[in-house]
Amino acid sequence: MDVPLFLVMLVLGLVGSFFSGLLGIGGAIINYPLILYVPAMAGVAHFSANEVSSISMFQVFFASLSGVLAFRQNSKAGPAAINKGLVLYMGSSILAGSLIGGFLSGRLSGDIINLIYGILAVLAVILMLIPRKGKEDGADPLSYNKWIAAGSAFAVGIVSGIVGAGGAFILIPIMLTVLAIPTRTTIASSLAIVFLSAVGGVLGKFTGGDIPLWPTVLTVVGSVIGAPLGSWVSSKINVKILRYGLVVLIAITAVKVWSSILD
Repeated sequence: MDVPLFLVMLVLGLVGSFFSGLLGIGGAIINYPLILYVPAMAGVAHFSANEVSSISMFQVFFASLSGVLAFRQNSKAGPAAINKGLVLYMGSSILAGSLIGGFLSGRLSGDIINLIYGILAVLAVILMLIPRKGKEDGADPLSYNKWIAAGSAFAVGIVSGIVGAGGAFILIPIMLTVLAIPTRTTIASSLAIVFLSAVGGVLGKFTGGDIPLWPTVLTVVGSVIGAPLGSWVSSKINVKILRYGLVVLIAITAVKVWSSILD
């Protein structure tokens, strides 16, 4: 593996996860277009959509794992905010869905994977523009529609497994608005649910193939550095303007993906 590719993948992992930690969104929605376009533009590598999906999925796995571990160590957040029943229903469903999605991604053409990312990118822009206003902590035990919870998580898992995402940017709005889960419980439980999604996605990628080893390792290493740094910066500044800037960036990426599909 040559030095330019080494540096590019390390930086991409760092930059993508930095903005993920900074803005509190799923890293894959940023990393997918970065890994798809930047190495090719820099002339160091040309990854297929299947390979990009695999790299992104492994990055999501390690990022979500570190998030779960960090949350468990945070005594202020406390593990009590994680609702075990919610994680059981949605986690098992998203695990099954992401297993299927990860398996299918190795058998889908690059154009189809890019199409699915293009749809998710448009959805991400819409969801990021909607204020996230969850209700305060309510009655215990938590009340929600278990069929909707399981069904929505399964659907999110399939599309997330295909493009190599954890699905947090779709899952959190569903939990807050559709299921009316309290904000603190949503944030805590979604970490565990997305981790299970990443587990299923990674297992699916192993069966689907197309895993470039060293680019994946370097992206993961960069993400381990970038995510905590982004979270630290986020606690120091107002990131509202940056969030809207990222909306514009994702929208431009979506336009580029759609234009390549429709050509």
